[in-house]
Amino acid sequence: MRGASRGGAAGALLLGLLLALSVRGGGASKASAGLVTCGSVLKLLNTQHKVRLHSHDIKYGSGSGQQSVTGVEASDDANSYWRIRGGSEGGCPRGLPVRCGQAVRLTHVLTGKNLHTHHFPSPLSNNQEVSAFGEDGEGDDLDLWTVRCSGQHWEREASVRFQHVGTSVFLSVTGEQYGNPIRGQQEVHGMSSANAHNTWKAMEGIFIKPGADLSTGHDEL
Repeated sequence: MRGASRGGAAGALLLGLLLALSVRGGGASKASAGLVTCGSVLKLLNTQHKVRLHSHDIKYGSGSGQQSVTGVEASDDANSYWRIRGGSEGGCPRGLPVRCGQAVRLTHVLTGKNLHTHHFPSPLSNNQEVSAFGEDGEGDDLDLWTVRCSGQHWEREASVRFQHVGTSVFLSVTGEQYGNPIRGQQEVHGMSSANAHNTWKAMEGIFIKPGADLSTGHDEL
C-alpha cells in the first residue's frame, strides 16, 4: 500500500469536517428527508446485500491494477464516503437536486479517485471490473454514471441504479467475498442487466442546500 496522494490529504480534511458535524445515519425524520443534491457527501447502501460502497488505497492484483472498490457491512467506515459531482464540464451546480437520468461522478472522499469501470473482468465473478481512478477528482470519461430513478429527482428515501455512461453496465453486488488483505469485503462490479443486485440507497451524509457550502448549509442524515 502506498502513501496518500494530494487528493487523499484534501479528502482527509473534508472527512474531518464531516466528523466535526457529527454525521449520523438512520435517525432522519420525514421532514428532513428530501433530495440528493450536487456537492453532497454520502454513503451508498446496496439494498439487496446490505453493504456500503467502499474504496481504499489497495489495488487489484489482476485486471487493471487500479484502486479496488468493494462493499462493506460496517456503517461507520470512513472509507465509504463519496462526493456527488458533475462531469468534467460541470453540469451539477452545488446544492441543486440530482435529476433522474443525469450523469454524475462519484468521487471517493479519502483518496480523491472517481468511481470507474472499463472492459476488464472483475476478479471474483468475472463480471466487469469497477475501480477507483484519477487524481484529485480528475479522471476521464469512464468516470461518468447515469442516475436511474423514478420521477424527476433522486430522492434520499428511494432506491436508484447507477448505469455507466461508457459501457452501459449497472453498478452491482452479487455477494462474492474477498480473502486477505480485505477479508469479508464483497466484490463490486458492473452487470449488463438491471436487477435486484444493482439497487442503491443514500444513507449517512451531508446534503448541500442551494447556495450553501459544506460548513454552513447542509442537512444531516
